[in-house]
Amino acid sequence: MQEHPNKKMDGSASELHDSDAAHLASLGYESEFRRDMSPWANFSLGFTYLSPVVGVYTLFAYTLAQGGPPMIWSLIICGLGQLLVALVFSEIVAQFPVAGGVYPWARRLWGRKYAWMTGWVYLIALFVTIASVVYGAGPFLAEVLGFEVSVDSTILCAIVILALSTIINFLGTKVLAAAAIIGFTAEIIGALAVGFWLLFTQRHHSLDVLFDSFGAQGGHSYFYAFAGAGLIGIFLYFGFEACGDVAEEVPNPGALIPKAMRRTIYIGGAAAVFVSLALVLSIADIPAVIAGKDVTPVDTILTNAFGNVGAKIVMGIVLISFLSCAISLQAAASRLAYSYGRDDMIVGSRYLKKFSPARHIPPYSLLLAAFVPAIIVLGSKVSTDALTKIISFASLGIYIGFQMVVLAAIRARLKGWKPSGKYQLGKWGLPINIGALVYGIIAMINMCWPRTPDAAWYDNYIVLVSGIVVVAAGLLYMMIHRSYGHSKMPYNDAIPKKYISHQNNDRSM
Repeated sequence: MQEHPNKKMDGSASELHDSDAAHLASLGYESEFRRDMSPWANFSLGFTYLSPVVGVYTLFAYTLAQGGPPMIWSLIICGLGQLLVALVFSEIVAQFPVAGGVYPWARRLWGRKYAWMTGWVYLIALFVTIASVVYGAGPFLAEVLGFEVSVDSTILCAIVILALSTIINFLGTKVLAAAAIIGFTAEIIGALAVGFWLLFTQRHHSLDVLFDSFGAQGGHSYFYAFAGAGLIGIFLYFGFEACGDVAEEVPNPGALIPKAMRRTIYIGGAAAVFVSLALVLSIADIPAVIAGKDVTPVDTILTNAFGNVGAKIVMGIVLISFLSCAISLQAAASRLAYSYGRDDMIVGSRYLKKFSPARHIPPYSLLLAAFVPAIIVLGSKVSTDALTKIISFASLGIYIGFQMVVLAAIRARLKGWKPSGKYQLGKWGLPINIGALVYGIIAMINMCWPRTPDAAWYDNYIVLVSGIVVVAAGLLYMMIHRSYGHSKMPYNDAIPKKYISHQNNDRSM
């Protein structure tokens, strides 16, 4: 793995800007964004999207009940798997630093139809994920404000958080960067402070407990219990791709974004493992959690450790984590929608590609990234179970989007693609690509695996069904509108033209 310096630059800001603009122009674009996002802010954006506090606090109770304390090892296993994906993305974004992430990458590596479906699945998944994050933050805000936690108060607080996130994004790249740094600082300090306090004052177990399932598997093999508990790791490790979604807002993106992606995995994963470790060792009665007698172990721990007032302060920090996560998700979704619009790839492109010269943001794409999640949140008033069903698709959709890019990279590499960016995997490229694909397929099978045999089939297979519905809707749209063919921007240009000339059908993809 090599990071290649740009020999033509002397390091001055003007030459760096000219080099970035020239690189983007060679890819067919003239950016309207300002490169105001520092490397630190770019990493913070990815970190707050990944948000270890949000991921762990949301799924800790479920995964501990599923697999007992050894669930923590899934965070390490999944972290290594997603690191392989991050390395693949690093190599791609170094060569194609275009706003929008997975869509433009798939376009360059494969073709228009394939890229359209990649972007469609990923965009829907982002919208649903935004809704799930703000809805998950709703009870925290309600409790901090002293409201009774109910469906109505949760919806109201979720809409408030979504509105605040939208306002911050509308203020431009500099404010977005500042918000990401503030969110990262609050989250990492909160995670370390809470974690160490719990370890010093509430510890009830030794490290040996990490190898004790406490009978969570019941009469089945522990493999199945661990697979269920492993969902915490699968759901946690995305966010690094957001670093590439804003590639046109970062100076020297080919060198800096790959570093930010890797750091997101390293630091975010370490924080998640540390928080999980502190929580596991602080639970006085683990069997009660596994038996379902204590369904809110995180609340129990925080109240015991900090008292009612202290617990509210901690919840305030958690709330900042939720907000910063929503901000980062919304920024990623809006850049993807803008990238779609700029290439005239979907209905409403003339609005989605509009750009605000004053704020240097795509206003209509941002509004779309607020409106759709708001509709999903409001839908929970009709049926809270319906919201759960919709959210079931979120992580699967993101993984599908990831793996479509990984598969495209393997195909392009086998057809002659020679990565030429500032970050290259060298001889490790193909093995890492294959490893990333294998991990992703296993993770998606685990997400789709039915775990409620007593429920109706559509509930038991809800993740798979939701994925099929979204993909089928995308295919139907492609058949009816065929907007993927409207764009004249470059595609499938990662593969050498010499090879493409002998494969005429490739250019239509």
